[in-house]
Amino acid sequence: MKKTIAIIGSGFSALAASCYLAQQGNSVTIYEKNETIGGRARQFKKDGFTFDMGPSWYWMPDVFERFFHDFNKKTSDYYELIKLNPAYQVYFGINDFISIHDNLEEIKTAFENTEKGSGEKLQSFINKAKSNYDIAIKDLVYRPGISPLELITTKTIFKLNQFFSTVSTDVRKEFKNERLIQILEFPVLFLGAKPSKTPSFYNFMNYADFGLGTWHPKTGMFDVVRGIKKLALELGVTIKTNSSIEKIIVENKTATGIVIDGKIINADIVLSGADYHHTETLLEEKYRAYSQEYWESRVFAPSSLLFFVGFNKKIEHISHHALFFDVDFNQHAADIYDNPKWPDAPLFYANFPSKTDQTAAPEGMETGFFLIPLAPGIQDNEQLRKDYFEKIITRFEQLTQQQIKNSIIFKKSFCKNDFVTDYNAYKGNAYGMANTLLQTAFLRPKLKSKKVRNLYFTGQLTVPGPGVPPALISGKLVAELIQKSIRSKKDEITI
Repeated sequence: MKKTIAIIGSGFSALAASCYLAQQGNSVTIYEKNETIGGRARQFKKDGFTFDMGPSWYWMPDVFERFFHDFNKKTSDYYELIKLNPAYQVYFGINDFISIHDNLEEIKTAFENTEKGSGEKLQSFINKAKSNYDIAIKDLVYRPGISPLELITTKTIFKLNQFFSTVSTDVRKEFKNERLIQILEFPVLFLGAKPSKTPSFYNFMNYADFGLGTWHPKTGMFDVVRGIKKLALELGVTIKTNSSIEKIIVENKTATGIVIDGKIINADIVLSGADYHHTETLLEEKYRAYSQEYWESRVFAPSSLLFFVGFNKKIEHISHHALFFDVDFNQHAADIYDNPKWPDAPLFYANFPSKTDQTAAPEGMETGFFLIPLAPGIQDNEQLRKDYFEKIITRFEQLTQQQIKNSIIFKKSFCKNDFVTDYNAYKGNAYGMANTLLQTAFLRPKLKSKKVRNLYFTGQLTVPGPGVPPALISGKLVAELIQKSIRSKKDEITI
């Protein structure tokens, strides 16, 4: 039976869900509060420079292929991919860095040159990571997080012990060099938690990194947003921007529509891809499945201080992606999770898309994106932003041995307050809820409301978790739940 479905938000999970729901024959409309679609993956343009405002790493290409294959399409039907080589560089001191290349053999050589015997250890480590990846991506993450029994499959029953060790523990068993340890611990930061708090099963992220490589859509991550939007429109989805939701209407414990600018828009089903906590504030308190105390008790992924910078010259001695680990990794992590504060010496990430995409900057110039991870809920003001830009740019100049401050044409910052204003992000988080042991799979907020019929959720605060590939999977999972409910003609709730 065809249903009218209202989707709140236009991030990756919402866009993905819209495609699946439209494919099933439903009438689907996306309502986005901002002027442009994409959620955290919006695009920013100024003076001939183009920036992805959020996600900039294209990992797990097989998940994207699987998404488009569900519609008898390929990623190449919508955008072109370039495999980066090097994938990224990790700086530890002045002109002192390790390059991570696009194949495991060269990466093993880099490891071996840093710590004798680590090349073969890396091969064994990645073999185990691949085994976990095959289980996770082909099975576990495509489960809706309803029951702990989802973890008990023929393939995973022998892996459950890996949920009680940590990535950090497993890495440090095999590798002693602190540089190599940091490189191997880095990928799980995409999951939003410290390596010492992330179950070792998630070392599959190392296979995503070293095994599958780092890619770049030809003109940026927004290519993917445009591609999924094009697919959605082909399937009949309607997209409306500048449409901020004021309320979710509930009648007889059933979601019946939304309110925008005081106008009621009726819907058979309401699906929110917006921030989960914020979405529940659009309901009367008695219909909220999770209390304020619940949200306060959760471990959230970091917020971020971002800078979008236009340079009037080419930047030297740097790759497309670069990580700056020349300061204490553990201390910065503690400043995020243990004793939240602005870090005295922040690690940071730099991305220069114009190294790969010549359209990202005017000829002879460079587009720069800088990111400092921060504790969510932290104080945010213009003076702090200014101070921290000076900190990282000064270090960047020292570490890469070049002057760039005088070549800045403009810079735009984006931090915790902007995540709250633009995305209604709880505490200004940038990545959602961390994938710790007690926030994995069925222990995350549910895709389906426990108190309101025909109300569903998708995105990084529910299953499978943070990241672009998990967002696509989340959209698929919630669409399957909705279709199952439509077919059964009932939607049980507890209240």
